[in-house]
Amino acid sequence: MTALLTHWVAPARRRALVDTLALALPLLLAAGAVGWRLGGLAIALLLVAFGIALALMIARRHAARFDRAWLIRSLDNSRPELEDSSALLFADDAPPTPLQALQRARIAARIDQGAPEDLRPDWSRRTLAASILVAGTLVAVALLWPRPGEGPPTLAPSQEGLPARPGVPRLAAQNLRIIPPAYTGLPVRDSASLDTRAPQGSRLEWTLRFDPQADAPVLGMLAGQPLALRQDRETWITSRTLDASFLYRVDPTTARGPTSPLHRIDAIADAPPQVKAVSPTASLSTVSAGQRSWTPVFAATDDYGVSATARLRVTLAIGEGENVTFSEREIAVAGSGPARDRRFAPRLDFSSFGFVAGGDMVVQLIVRDNRTPAPQEVRGPSLILRWPSAKQPESGGMEGMVNTTLPAYFRSQRQIIIDAEALIKQKRALASDRYVTRSASIGGDQQILRGRYSQFLGGEEEGEPTLPTADGHSEGDGHDHGGPPKPPSAGFGAPEDVLGDFGHPHDDSPASSLDPETRAILKQAVDEMWQSERELKQGRPDLALPFAYKALRFIKEVQQATRIFLSRVGPELPPIDTTRRMTGKRDGLASRTLAIAPVERADGPVAAAWRALSDGPDAIRGPIDLSALETWTRANVARLPDALALLGAIDSVRSGPACAACRARLRAQLWTAMERPLALPARRRPVDAAGARYLGAIGGAP
Repeated sequence: MTALLTHWVAPARRRALVDTLALALPLLLAAGAVGWRLGGLAIALLLVAFGIALALMIARRHAARFDRAWLIRSLDNSRPELEDSSALLFADDAPPTPLQALQRARIAARIDQGAPEDLRPDWSRRTLAASILVAGTLVAVALLWPRPGEGPPTLAPSQEGLPARPGVPRLAAQNLRIIPPAYTGLPVRDSASLDTRAPQGSRLEWTLRFDPQADAPVLGMLAGQPLALRQDRETWITSRTLDASFLYRVDPTTARGPTSPLHRIDAIADAPPQVKAVSPTASLSTVSAGQRSWTPVFAATDDYGVSATARLRVTLAIGEGENVTFSEREIAVAGSGPARDRRFAPRLDFSSFGFVAGGDMVVQLIVRDNRTPAPQEVRGPSLILRWPSAKQPESGGMEGMVNTTLPAYFRSQRQIIIDAEALIKQKRALASDRYVTRSASIGGDQQILRGRYSQFLGGEEEGEPTLPTADGHSEGDGHDHGGPPKPPSAGFGAPEDVLGDFGHPHDDSPASSLDPETRAILKQAVDEMWQSERELKQGRPDLALPFAYKALRFIKEVQQATRIFLSRVGPELPPIDTTRRMTGKRDGLASRTLAIAPVERADGPVAAAWRALSDGPDAIRGPIDLSALETWTRANVARLPDALALLGAIDSVRSGPACAACRARLRAQLWTAMERPLALPARRRPVDAAGARYLGAIGGAP
């Protein structure tokens, strides 16, 4: 009987489900339109999703009303031939009485004379029409209702403060609309004041009304062409894009009436994203026992939002010494959290990257903000994960220690060669100036590496390679050379000290105990590096490669040294010339007092204006020529704390030479613009009573 019941109630339930959803569909569209208008797409989708869930729940409850009782009641009311005995057809599984069985058999043949579709309820046509009408009204109101910042603005009373003059137009009402760039997510807003701060790239729209009506008003820019206004009924409107901060004034009479006050618009530049490492906090960490993956965590913040995806640059250095292989790849990383403060936590599996013992994994996050066009890209700090090899450092029992850090310097010459070869391959695709710039950058890396190797030669290889005939010093250079050079002493560690033969050492260099053969090879490597650096900085990496390869070959020979020992003793100072002691001879001594050079100052116009605005003898009571000061201000905008305020103060003094407050304001601005004087030594304290007695006592006074 369950199958028969389902067969007869299914059409009615489907009709009830579809009818309820049809009634809800217009209302769902209206809710989506209202939500989109008030809160944007996210709110609209949220309202529609909630409405669909509510409509489905109501539809299911409505369809559930068509059950066994409803079916029996409907059949008895609409089918007289069933003799009000429909309940016998859908009775429970209890065995019927003989009379019930006879009656059920009689009406079983009659029920098939009708169809289940005949019992379906009618469509809710009137209710559906009312729903469509209500939904249409809501959609129309939502689309036509102005958002904040849309439609005609409400003008605020003018704040110019100019007195009314018969027949002279003046600003009566005003409004400034700020439309920020779409990527900022900021709403459109109206400002009753003509001074404001807005994101750079915003659209500014002025709506002004004059009383009496003006003929051809303009917005006069303090620096630049005036901005014309166009009439729209009783108001005047104009607009421009905010590219940089500026000063302006509303001029209703085109400079034929009283001077209006200046207004200021500040452009807020979009700050680049900020990236910091959250975990680990240290830049260098070590693989722990049993670790098979690494999850560094970065935090990226931005004033208007960071892109949802970032790039993670993973650099692997596998091997030791010069037998190091480098590989670099970038992977996409999805962030989590709000757009203005996202977290990036990629999981790096060692096996998928080929990271093994004896290598370093360096990761760096590259993020972009949402600025359009030209998003700003920032590289975060680098985090290093080191997997130490199982090989233990070599040690010995001699006096001294094995330098385990020296081979770390012999790791980067191969990378310079790799970079140079890659640049040569890209020569056709790069502009000539870009090619030379990148070559010079690699030359800078070569210079840094050469400086590191030079410290193992006593730090005397920073310039062009020269013959080992002097240590680069001469008489009168300010050093105490300690007399003639001493002859080299016999024994290990002395013959290789070239500075000991031809000069004096400044300190105990890290390679002061290199054996002579290793030192000579290292000297040749540094010379080849200098040749490579010279060609790279001249934009010729193809000519630099032979020298770089020679330097690499010499470095490998140095690295193959079994042991490199460092001395544990302090520096050996030059001997004291005892023949000059207690003689009073001052031959060769000269005064070390430096000549006092005058300080070159570049704020001449500022100082002149400062004196002219003061109360001193150089003061000017009447109009002051501020052209030189204005020119100087525009040329030094980058270093001034507030160039617009200084320009505004200059304009105020120029417009009202007799305004004492304007002159004081300009003088205060000039104080912040002038260069700070150099610090002078403090004067000695006057002699007090105790000091006078002391000085008198040592002078022999009674």
